[in-house]
Amino acid sequence: MEQNIEDGADPPVLLLVGSSGGHLAQLLALRPWYERWPRCWVTFDTPEAVSLLAGEEVVPAYHPTTRNVPNLLRNAILARRVLRRRRVAAVVTTGAGVAVPFVVLAWLRRIPTVYIEVYDRIDSPTLTARLCRPFLSAMLVQWEEQRRQYPEATVVGTLL
Repeated sequence: MEQNIEDGADPPVLLLVGSSGGHLAQLLALRPWYERWPRCWVTFDTPEAVSLLAGEEVVPAYHPTTRNVPNLLRNAILARRVLRRRRVAAVVTTGAGVAVPFVVLAWLRRIPTVYIEVYDRIDSPTLTARLCRPFLSAMLVQWEEQRRQYPEATVVGTLL
């Protein structure tokens, strides 16, 4: 059973949000950075994600998200619920569509939001990054070339 933020029983968590597949793989590559922090994952309930996140706290998100308005609304309700019931220290995401409601609602609650642009989009920004960009505390990119789209971004190097 999830605790309300007012209970104070749970420490703040790092909320790692990403679609399954490559987005999840890039978040998993951050393990040396996040392993010391309490965390909660938001991703799709796929066999791959279940296997990769065994032993982790996972909140399943609705999919598909690409051009699927009903699932966008479901994920917005999910984001509202998670952000109200958990003490979230920050939201970190690599996209894709599942990230949008979590980033926007976290921003409204003044929770820091970090977006890491995926490594395979060098010449053009992803739709999710464009949608999330106004609501970000930090924009990170994996290639110097990606700064043409995101001049304010910090280059962190490739994750995979």
